[in-house]
Amino acid sequence: MRELQRLLQEKFEFENPTIEKLIGYFNINYSIEDRVTKYIFKTYRFDQELFDILEAENEALLHLTNLEAGKYPNPIPTIQNETLFLAEIAGHQTICRLLTFLDGRFLGGVDPSPKLYESLGTFLGKLDRSLQSFNSYTLRARKLDWDIQFLHLNKRLIEDIENPQDRSLVQYFFLQFQEHVIPVLPTLRHQVIHADANEWNVLVQNESISGMIDFGDLTYSPLINEVSVALTYICYDKGNPLDWTGDFLKAYHQIIPLESKELEILYYLIAARLCISVCQSAHARKVDPENTYASISEISAWQMLRKWVAISPLGAANSFKKALNKPIAEVPSLQSQLTRRHQSISPLLSISYATPLSVTGAAFQYMYDSAGNAILDAYNNIPHVGHSHPIVVEAAQRQMAKLNTNTRYLYDELAEYAEKLLAKFPASLSKVYFVNSGSAASDLAMRMAFAHTKNHNVLVMEHGYHGNTQISIDISDYKFNNKKGFGQKSNILKAPIPDTYLGKHKVNDGTAGKLYAQEAMQIIHDAGKTVGAFITEPIVGCGGQVPLAEGYLKNLYPAIRAQGGICISDEVQTGFGRMGDFFWGYEAQGVVPDMVILGKPMGNGHPMGAVVCTEEIAESFSKGVEFFSSFGGNPVSCAIGIAVLDVIAEESLQENAKEVGNYYLGLFRELKKKHACIGDVRGSGLFIGVEIVKPGTTEPDTALASHIKNEMRNRNILISTDGPHDSVLKTKPPLCFTKENALTVVENIDMILKG
Repeated sequence: MRELQRLLQEKFEFENPTIEKLIGYFNINYSIEDRVTKYIFKTYRFDQELFDILEAENEALLHLTNLEAGKYPNPIPTIQNETLFLAEIAGHQTICRLLTFLDGRFLGGVDPSPKLYESLGTFLGKLDRSLQSFNSYTLRARKLDWDIQFLHLNKRLIEDIENPQDRSLVQYFFLQFQEHVIPVLPTLRHQVIHADANEWNVLVQNESISGMIDFGDLTYSPLINEVSVALTYICYDKGNPLDWTGDFLKAYHQIIPLESKELEILYYLIAARLCISVCQSAHARKVDPENTYASISEISAWQMLRKWVAISPLGAANSFKKALNKPIAEVPSLQSQLTRRHQSISPLLSISYATPLSVTGAAFQYMYDSAGNAILDAYNNIPHVGHSHPIVVEAAQRQMAKLNTNTRYLYDELAEYAEKLLAKFPASLSKVYFVNSGSAASDLAMRMAFAHTKNHNVLVMEHGYHGNTQISIDISDYKFNNKKGFGQKSNILKAPIPDTYLGKHKVNDGTAGKLYAQEAMQIIHDAGKTVGAFITEPIVGCGGQVPLAEGYLKNLYPAIRAQGGICISDEVQTGFGRMGDFFWGYEAQGVVPDMVILGKPMGNGHPMGAVVCTEEIAESFSKGVEFFSSFGGNPVSCAIGIAVLDVIAEESLQENAKEVGNYYLGLFRELKKKHACIGDVRGSGLFIGVEIVKPGTTEPDTALASHIKNEMRNRNILISTDGPHDSVLKTKPPLCFTKENALTVVENIDMILKG
């Protein structure tokens, strides 16, 4: 401190001032009190670029002080008339400057109110209006990693974020910034802005904003970034962020009218600022674990990022425009969209819900509709690791930009994906054939079974569903037994669904499973024929999310094999960790099939399918006509498939399915105790069915199930119904689903049932 006292005496003629060290981000600051006047003395390790920037900052402060004195720190010149000077401090060449101290309470220490945020909007509007007449080529050349327009400078810091799911959330918003902001950046209004109106840089006196400090992020940037930074810190610790934006926006808009195109990207700019904050905090913690200042707002930033992704970008833009009485784009009516669809698409392609859902985007477990609503998706299992997952999206983009071709050529991606996928199976399942869908995989599986066994008879499961090709329909009771179907073919035998709730065998300790297996074999015996294949799902989805009775496959598989057949597990819906305890559904039965069918989750929405089989089945198939699929196993599909496997592992999504799924099932079972209309709760992991019945019976209540499904849709939550009577609520969300999401679903069903 003596060294500082001597320096202050030499440069400012201070006599024995009181000096107090303050916390700082990358520089060292001091509170100086000389008799009755307080100052801030700021020091920085010398760097020529930094010196030039600080010089520009001082010029800006002097410019502002000339226009509005007392609201901003004022650079105090030395007795040598320097507002910036170099000095030797602690053996280092140091940049120094002295600024006036502004009195007042920090906004962060005052209870938030609409009036305060209105005042902040007015204050910032006037500040930016004053800065419109200030120019600096130094600031124009500045590339600051905290400046939202240079978000990409923070991309390298994403890896410093420890939690993989948090990293993915940040990567998602980086991709959205690239998609929605970068193209319009050149068209936006630019000027010098403060760029850091956080709650610890804003001063309050008499319930009004009185001053602004810390101009260290001063930069030449799109004007709307001033607004986005301020709104970030206004909102990031609030329960409903959008509720706190209107008063600020109206006040700022009164001073500097905002343009519609600025408001349309504001959602993404706010997200970008939050991403910068968490990236910088993660990096600061990595390089300097003791520096708590750098992560002071990290918790709030993460909380808001998670809330932000649950807000529709269009809904946010509409909210901003509504606050400023700006026109909102008219959305075509659902009826007009249906009419347009049916002009070229047959109504046979069905649509979910009484009020159809018109969607414009999606992220993780949320979908966004054309009216600006965010929809909690507790239904779609196709985006297995989450809608628009950035790891999957980037893998597709990179590979598509590099190579996409058919499988008649050699490329590393095919072998790499095959190896990674087969590593998830026991050694006996060692060959894989790639196609474009689960339906195509079912079709191929039947061809392979016929080639291997020379027997076209197939035992299928009651209510089973395996796809939309002709062969798939032939083996799908859900399709061929429909009143509009073509009926059961002579080579198809059907086993009763081993249901321990509605079926005749109910003791699910292995007893029911054994009895159901015996009945299946009796059906084969009574038909006077053997079967070449037996196919089932581990949980029969279209049967109403019915898990196979314990011990069923363990008793049936050996009997099928003993009479020359092969055993096929359809894992299109249950595979890839969805069941929580197991990566593949068949594992729950303690068996290993001869063939596995894969589909939906493989590509997270990209059309992929596969058949995995034994060496012996592959050898039999190889003796027939050449197998070829133009797009099955193409480089882009393989890159996507690899990314999906990587995300499942990296983000521990199987473990999440187990933990959240057990919690979810527990919530439904508690709900069952409250409502007699819930007959059964079943499933595993994030693959759950809830049987809706008429109270006091096991009779299905189709109308009530439909009402619940559609009322949930009206509440912006997606579930669906299935089962022979369409009376089973089914929920099979993306594996990133959280306990909070699960609670939201069950609480809303509870409210609906209470009426």
